[in-house]
Amino acid sequence: MALGNFTRSKSVRIGSVIAGAALFCVLATQNAAGYRYGVQDQSFYIPAILRHLDPTLYPHDTELLDAQDQLLAFDNGTARLVRVTGWSLPAVFLGGHLVSLTLLFAGTVGIGRALYRSWWTVAGLAFALTLRHQITDTAVNTLEGYFHPRMLAFAIGVSALLLFLRGRSWLALAVAAVAGLCHPMIGLWFLIWVGVASAVADSRTRLLSSAAALAGVATVAVMVVWGPLQGQLVQMDETWRAVLVSKDYLFPNDWPWVTWLVNLGYGATIGAIYWYRRSTVEVSARETGLVVGCSVLLVLFIISVPLVGAGVALVVQIQIARIFWMLDFFSTIYIVWLLIESPLRVSSVHVKYAGVALFAAAAIARGSYIMWVEHPERALFEVQLPSSDWQRVMDWSSRTIPGTNLLVDPGHAWRYGSSVRVAARRDVYLEEVKDTGMAIYSRGIAQRVSDRIQDLGDFTALTATKATALARKHDLHYLITTHPVELQIAHRSGPFIVYSLGR
Repeated sequence: MALGNFTRSKSVRIGSVIAGAALFCVLATQNAAGYRYGVQDQSFYIPAILRHLDPTLYPHDTELLDAQDQLLAFDNGTARLVRVTGWSLPAVFLGGHLVSLTLLFAGTVGIGRALYRSWWTVAGLAFALTLRHQITDTAVNTLEGYFHPRMLAFAIGVSALLLFLRGRSWLALAVAAVAGLCHPMIGLWFLIWVGVASAVADSRTRLLSSAAALAGVATVAVMVVWGPLQGQLVQMDETWRAVLVSKDYLFPNDWPWVTWLVNLGYGATIGAIYWYRRSTVEVSARETGLVVGCSVLLVLFIISVPLVGAGVALVVQIQIARIFWMLDFFSTIYIVWLLIESPLRVSSVHVKYAGVALFAAAAIARGSYIMWVEHPERALFEVQLPSSDWQRVMDWSSRTIPGTNLLVDPGHAWRYGSSVRVAARRDVYLEEVKDTGMAIYSRGIAQRVSDRIQDLGDFTALTATKATALARKHDLHYLITTHPVELQIAHRSGPFIVYSLGR
């Protein structure tokens, strides 16, 4: 991507970085199977934002959405941005996706310049980071094919690491706090990482870092006692845990040994390469601080495991296993250095070029295969919800009165590509993936989801009698299905039939 060495002219460097940023965005998006709007975790974020824009939406699902929305500043902030600028939500989300990738690239280049000797190694790191992969058993991918505030928070956190390496400890902590406004937990882990690193590397900020840590602990305590985390220092009961049984990433105490080997391997890799770097190149105190910060994050995770096993709700909810995303990022920085620049390799410029070429070829080949072989039906950037029979049914549903409550296959979001709450802006009886996800944060929501799963039973065997009974109990207005039911038909599109539930 950005080529040459650090002594190149300023104009050439700037041009290379701009071209590299564009290439990084394209390759990262390809390796994530293209950009799409309205999918996966956006099944929560989009309705939460829309509800801030139009309070008449989702009256039946308000309690459900509040369970997670009350913990976030992102949703209300994005709604204000849409309201002030007049930009459409799809445009804002596309912009957020591109800003996230650009910030990640810029932070990566800056960190590479701080830790490497050659632009070739920086280029190798940038190519390596486009190779999207899942952090094992954490439900986190290093890149996403849609806009997620978690990705923006991570990119901002990487910028905080760069500022720290450049000697701007307090600014780095402030930027990490900004990451927390986008995604509280990702911001928290970066705050801890940068805070520990500052305390280790910068004696001038050690006392102030300790004071900031105490202030942070006090803030969390206030949130637990009087704020949105009130009542979360409880043990999850069987009903609550049963609803979360599909969310195995929440419970690292149940991880198989392979997952432990992989995830703890990040720490071992960072430690081993750090000690090797100390014996071969000059290692700054700030780099040492970041390594110690990684160790502290790992220790916090290990301490949390028995508490998660005991079902302490707050510890489960913070999903501390996601610290392995940070460790994956830092170990990638070290591995690229080891393969391209370290004295361990054969000292040859041809080997250096070969290392960069290997990462570049892997990123290009994998991205091309995903887009043109695995998913040839997808565009690189799919900014709107795609036209389909399902979307036409959703368009019809969106023209019903606000507050219309729909009974649909609980697996509709992953089965048909988008959720009712996103595609129709209407309430829905149950959306199995996101509703169970929001049950993480509330025992009451977990009970609601459990009750609705039991009440519904097998959706494909739903009869008119059962559908009308559910309608009376849960104030449902229409049933959307692909199998015939002896009810009045209100609309039809392709295989989808909308039945009136007479309410």
